[in-house]
Order: sequence, then structure tokens, then C-alpha cells
Amino acid sequence: MPGERPLPRPLLDVYEWQDRGACRGEAAILFFEPELGHRARGKEREALAKSICRRCPVMAQCRAHGLLVEDHGIWGGLTARERVAMRGNGQRDIA
Repeated sequence: MPGERPLPRPLLDVYEWQDRGACRGEAAILFFEPELGHRARGKEREALAKSICRRCPVMAQCRAHGLLVEDHGIWGGLTARERVAMRGNGQRDIA
């Protein structure tokens, strides 16, 4: 009908990039550290997760998603703390 807005795209279409992530099949614990984790192991786990992100074909989409809506875990090679810092500097997209 004239003047009607189209429906938004289904969420599966919006997030289909996740199917191509280098992290598919990796253990979630690499990207989402338990709250009571050992600090040294956490740094090793973070480094491994970031190395996977660096070779990911959808890192840009993942990082943009993480900056917009994710508060936990590593998204697009950035930790939650790094994303908070970027948001504080007004960065909501990948630079």
C-alpha cells in the first residue's frame, strides 16, 4: 500500500556474517572469559582470541556489531574494556 513502510529485514539476514567468522567452531570460552578466571590465563586466552580475529574475513562487521551492542566478550578483536573506551571517545564504528 502507498505510504506504508517495509518491514525490517529478518534478524537472520542481519547477522548472517557470523556464519563466516573465523571463530566458528572455536570454544566460546576463548571469547567470553568466565568472571572468576585466572588473570594470566585470561591474557593468554585474550591473545589467542585476538589472533583468530586478525585472520577473520568478517572482522569489520563483527567489530561494528560489538561497538554498537555488545558489553561482554571479544568482538572484532576488541575486548569489552577496549570497546567501552572507544565508545567514550565517540567511536561507534570501525576506524
